[in-house]
Amino acid sequence: MAVAHVSSHSERGHAGYVVTFEPPGIPIEGIPGDTVLETARRAGIRLVAACGGRGTCRSCYVDVLEGNFDGGEDSDHQRACQIRPTSAITVRLSARSLSTPGRTDVAGAEVPVELAPSVQAVEVRMEPPSLEDRRADAERLTEALELSGVKLGSTGLEVLAHLPLALRRNNWIGTALLSRGTTLVGFAAPGVSPLGFAVDFGTTNVAGYLVDLSSGRLLASRGIENLQAGFGADVVTRLTYAIRSETGHRNLVRAARQTLAMLAEALCGSVKADIGSIADIVICGNTAMHHLLLGLPVGALGSAPFVAAVSGALDLPARQLDLGVAPGCSMHLFPGIGGYVGGDHVAALLATRHHHGEGVSLILDIGTNTEISLLRGGSEILSISTPSGPALEGGHIACGMRAGDGAVERVREDGHGGFVLRTIGGTAPVGLCGSGVIDTVAALIRSGAIDRRGRIKADGPATIELPIGRAVKLAEPDLVFTQDDIRAVQLAKAAIRAGIDMLLDVGGVAEQDIGRVIVAGAFGAYVDLESASAIGLLPDLPVERFRQVGNAAGVGARLAVLSSAERQEAINLAKRARVLELSSMPEFQKTFFQRIGF
Repeated sequence: MAVAHVSSHSERGHAGYVVTFEPPGIPIEGIPGDTVLETARRAGIRLVAACGGRGTCRSCYVDVLEGNFDGGEDSDHQRACQIRPTSAITVRLSARSLSTPGRTDVAGAEVPVELAPSVQAVEVRMEPPSLEDRRADAERLTEALELSGVKLGSTGLEVLAHLPLALRRNNWIGTALLSRGTTLVGFAAPGVSPLGFAVDFGTTNVAGYLVDLSSGRLLASRGIENLQAGFGADVVTRLTYAIRSETGHRNLVRAARQTLAMLAEALCGSVKADIGSIADIVICGNTAMHHLLLGLPVGALGSAPFVAAVSGALDLPARQLDLGVAPGCSMHLFPGIGGYVGGDHVAALLATRHHHGEGVSLILDIGTNTEISLLRGGSEILSISTPSGPALEGGHIACGMRAGDGAVERVREDGHGGFVLRTIGGTAPVGLCGSGVIDTVAALIRSGAIDRRGRIKADGPATIELPIGRAVKLAEPDLVFTQDDIRAVQLAKAAIRAGIDMLLDVGGVAEQDIGRVIVAGAFGAYVDLESASAIGLLPDLPVERFRQVGNAAGVGARLAVLSSAERQEAINLAKRARVLELSSMPEFQKTFFQRIGF
């Protein structure tokens, strides 16, 4: 039985207390004054904290099994971010908090590309040094390359440091990895193809692709959770955390780089490839993710007028991220369009190819920040970013969770005042992921459980009263959808629809004139289009005009790692696009409120 009482102030600050997390039963020495959430973060326990630990959501709830603490509520059920142990304490983590992401999607529509990578392999053979031939290692390799018709340019210090051991390890026979035909990236064993590493660095999930740059073949692909998720579910929360202190900024930068390193190691390990053979890296991501990965300041990005430190394409040495790749490996980052319309959206535009097409296309990548572009006649591109928040991905939802086993992904009415649920993995329902959230609201509308203003009806099917307000019971024992959850979805979908309305208005296009609606991203791959239209998230158009393309940003990153021409095309796209800034559009607020209802 938990002893959940506020202790006297005299007990605080003198010593740390052991915090035991159940599961997995790990005791962690606390630091005086730290919250349970902060202790979990230091221990690498991924306790979900959608609001970043500000106490404004319910995602980090724990049950206090034993021990005393300061702060919190008069209950054993506590927000981990609000309680500070004043004795040894044992807490039980919820299944929703501990769920492993099961949908870190990497798949997207295949796009043909003419292979023209920036890194090539040249096989060379050299005579080993002798007392009669004491040429330096670099000069020996330079002369061997000249015999193959390659004139080597300048060589970086990190490559020179790597070269002597690599030459001797391979008995003076091997593969010179060259960037743009003249810059030495590294030296590998004979027959080794240079590898490309393409990354879609998302706010929630990070997708990676390992490709053979000599053949263009995809060797492996994988998605993992962005380790920054423990510091907040959405971009704004993370920026606030980073701006608040240098420690917060360092934590997010470290988490981003750890995520990238884990992904590179996992991909190479899956095909037994040497990570040192990665000779080129291409990364796309939103503006905030770019900045935090590179360690750039984000203060100006977090407040009006939301100015980035840099938005153009970048080519930087990968050694700064300490990934263990080829010593001279470079890292190309996609350009952003402006503001919060970042490189991931440019990559999606590149992959969908509709910038060459006729007619009117609408391209959406729905997430915590939703980027939308209106393309007309293959020339004009209007883009906008709307702060949709994490609700559509299960964040800031009372029973929200990652898209892992036990997450409800489909909801339908059973015709008897209840609901039929389908979960990922077919297991008992634990919580709701993004597609389940959309389905739930659509089902509540169809069943009459809520009215068109989004209010839960007192006499509606499965309506219950909770201490936090009115809710709808979805399943036993405690899977519910609350009034606050409905409001969160309304705010998200209103922001997205208002953004679409602004694009159509400025572009002089009627909704019915949209010929194609391209829904990209992991969320877009799984959302039920009928449910999305029913709640007013997507335009009311014939279903045949919609196309779900999966991770288009990841496909765009792969195109860019396989072809230098595709990188230039992405740069051209970013320059062609014009961003509509919501802060300078007073009519957005009016349109937003008009889109709140169902």
